[in-house]
Order: sequence, then C-alpha cells, then structure tokens
Amino acid sequence: MRLIALMMIGAALLLLSADALTSLEKGGEITVRSLNLVWSLIDSHSLAAFKDWVQHKIPFLAQTIYSALAMPAWGPIGVIGVLIAFIFGRRSGME
Repeated sequence: MRLIALMMIGAALLLLSADALTSLEKGGEITVRSLNLVWSLIDSHSLAAFKDWVQHKIPFLAQTIYSALAMPAWGPIGVIGVLIAFIFGRRSGME
C-alpha cells in the first residue's frame, strides 16, 4: 500500500507541475486540468459510462460527483495518496 501511496503522490506532483508548465507557456494565464479532463484524456468511454451509471443508479449524488470531477486533478489524487501513506506508514519498533 505504501508503494501505491507513493505512486499517487508522484502522479499528483506530475499533474501539478504539468499545470504549472502549461500556465507558464500561456504567458502566466492560470491553467488547471480537472479530474474530468484527465480522465477523458486517459479513457473517454469509461468516463461516459461512469457518468451514465451515476445518472441512472444514484441520481441524488450526481451533482456531488460532477462537482468532484471538476476539481483540479492533482488535488484528490494527492490527498488520497497522502492519507494512504499515513495510514500504512512505517510502524515503530515497539510492536
């Protein structure tokens, strides 16, 4: 689990640095890639299937999930990675 946490933190840092680099390329105009955009770049069909599933199976949470997909991509990935790292971190020798 620590390896997964490290990979998630690394991915979040890569996404954050890509956003910073794109902002510099555009002359300082802030550019942030949303989780929705990154997911659609990876596999747009699974994103469409997920949105369809949310709309038909759990419509009361649809707006919340769509709002979460609008967050900067590095945010949720990094936060979840850090939480996993803390939960499954090294144990002290006293055990």
